[in-house]
Order: sequence, then C-alpha cells, then structure tokens
Amino acid sequence: MPESLNNAQNNTKPNLGLAKPAPTLPDLFLTAISLLFLFSSPKPTHTLFPKFLPFPPNPRRFLKSHTMSHIRTPFATPQALSDWLKPRLPSDSLASWGVKPGTKNVHNLWLELSEGEISLLDSSPPLRTVNVVTVRILGKDNLVLVESRQELSDGSVRDRFRPLSEKMKPLETTEQAVARAVREELGSVIDSGVVRIVPGSYRKKLEERNSVSYPGLPVRYVLHSVDAWVEGLPEEDFFTEEKEEYEDIDGARGLGKAVSVRKHYWKWVSSDSLCS
Repeated sequence: MPESLNNAQNNTKPNLGLAKPAPTLPDLFLTAISLLFLFSSPKPTHTLFPKFLPFPPNPRRFLKSHTMSHIRTPFATPQALSDWLKPRLPSDSLASWGVKPGTKNVHNLWLELSEGEISLLDSSPPLRTVNVVTVRILGKDNLVLVESRQELSDGSVRDRFRPLSEKMKPLETTEQAVARAVREELGSVIDSGVVRIVPGSYRKKLEERNSVSYPGLPVRYVLHSVDAWVEGLPEEDFFTEEKEEYEDIDGARGLGKAVSVRKHYWKWVSSDSLCS
C-alpha cells in the first residue's frame, strides 16, 4: 500500500454515529402540529379505577350469610323443625313449649310456617315475624270489645285483654283479613256479620317482644290496626267457640297434636281503659 494512502487512513477518525441532518422548515412545522394535537386531545373517559363501581370490590362482604336468611320454605315435618331449633334456642325454653300453661308447641309453629303466616330469621335465637290484623270493634257509649281470655285445647287458660287479633294469610289484604277474623272468632254469635271499617282508622306499626306462645323465641309483630263496627254482637259479656284453625282433609298434618283455641271470652270496656 502506498505510504501516502496509509497515512491518510491513520489520520482519519472513525465515525461512530449516524450523521444528523439539520432540521428543515417543513420538519419544524410538522413537529409543532404534532405537539399541538397531543396536548389538545380530550382526556380518556375511563380510568384504571372508576369513581363509581357497579359491583363492590369484595362481593362476599355484602352477601347475606346463611345465619341471617329468612326461612319461609316449610320444613318437611315438625320433627325437622324441632331439630333445626334445638341448637338455636336454650334447651329449657324449647322444652317448655306446649308444657307450660298458655304456650303452644313445635307443631303449632310448623303449621304457621307451612301456611306462610310467619317467617323465621335464621339466627340465634331465631326471630319470628308475623303480620297481624287488629280490629278495635266499637260499641255504644264509647265502649270497645276486647278478648279477655282464651281457653285452649289442653285445658289451660291464658289472659289476653286485647282487641280482636288474627294472623294474616299470604297476599291477604287488610280488609280481607278483618272479614275473616270476624267470621272465624265471632261468627258463632252473629248472623249477618256485617263489618264496616271506620274510614281513615288504619294504622301500621312494628312491635318486638318475647313470645308468650313460644318462650325464648322473640317475635316481631307487623300490626295492621283498624276501627270497625260489627252488627249483631251481644251488648253483654259473652264467649264464642272456634272451629279448627287449619284444614286437614286427609289427616296427614296431625292437627290434634297442636294446641288450639277452643273458646274466646269477650267483654266491653271503655276505650280509655284500653289505651291505658
């Protein structure tokens, strides 16, 4: 190789990078347009964590546990209901049902549940919820009819001193329940049974207390109250007899095992004493 060419190669530094041409005017114009478009574009409407979530992040936290569900489906037998109640009630309370005077038994509770008259909250202890219609039957001289006591099928007697009351049937209106209550509990002493509800007298309220019929089982009453006039009632104290509360065509329901009301004893009292 000629010496002059070799010296030229040795004195030449290698080009380690790509040559950057000088920006031209069109290039600067396009760059400006791109930056303007970038900063003026609307922000996206969705973010990684939206402000309102259609479902909770942890759905299990909001699900009702089994211990807080309402039991409305009938148990197959009274024994199945009894087995369900035993771990949820004090043993002495359940043992007193149908034994302590004035109480009812598991068979009664099973019939109420089978008829859809009540629901049970699966808790310890369970909470029995029942819709009740209460009829303040008005008489002469500011008197109101009350049931003073009941005679039960087991021979026991329990004090009441309250207006005519009856558990409501599923999907039954207040008017229908009033007519049925008068027919079932007072029908043995009246012929026509004409019932007139006082306009504007309807009241609804909730009451929670310990059950007299089922000791140890708290109850929530949804009370539907009305005032009414009933034609044909005696003006003196009287009693009525009630037929079987539930139907048992083939005898499979064992109504004889339940405690039922045989006689209702009624008296007229002043409305002031009833309020007190």
